[in-house]
Amino acid sequence: MPTYHRRTRVAAPLESVWDFHSRITGLEALTPGWMGLSVERVRGADGEENPDVLDVGSRVEMSLRPFGVGPKQSWVSRIVERERNAERAVFRDDMVGGPFRRWVHTHEFAADGDGTIVDDTVEYELPGGDVGAALGPFARVGFEPMFRYRHRRTKELLEDAV
Repeated sequence: MPTYHRRTRVAAPLESVWDFHSRITGLEALTPGWMGLSVERVRGADGEENPDVLDVGSRVEMSLRPFGVGPKQSWVSRIVERERNAERAVFRDDMVGGPFRRWVHTHEFAADGDGTIVDDTVEYELPGGDVGAALGPFARVGFEPMFRYRHRRTKELLEDAV
């Protein structure tokens, strides 16, 4: 299965980076405008609408319309893991409805002196059977601009706040 990975050091403490990524406002701030993201519903594990923190069991219903072209694509993501200690933090979400056959996104954060190492790893499968499987490794061409933006924007927003 193809995997995409990107790592960045952010000159901000782990607590700040973790808090930022734990909220729906973090997702909205880190999604490039050209993705056409619309968050339609956020529900916590207990059914609470618009929870403060995206905890295990939270679901995010959204739509995307990249470059404003074509029909909106629905995407439903759920948080399946969330752990934190003094030196490391991780959360993982998977797609339970959307354009990929499989999408698992692991967000890892590690304290690094007065900064934080941010690691994004995505395991994915494209639709389309054998053709999708053959094209899977080339999907990174589409992922790269989005994750480059996410990491650059994380640095801009959090390093300026320190």
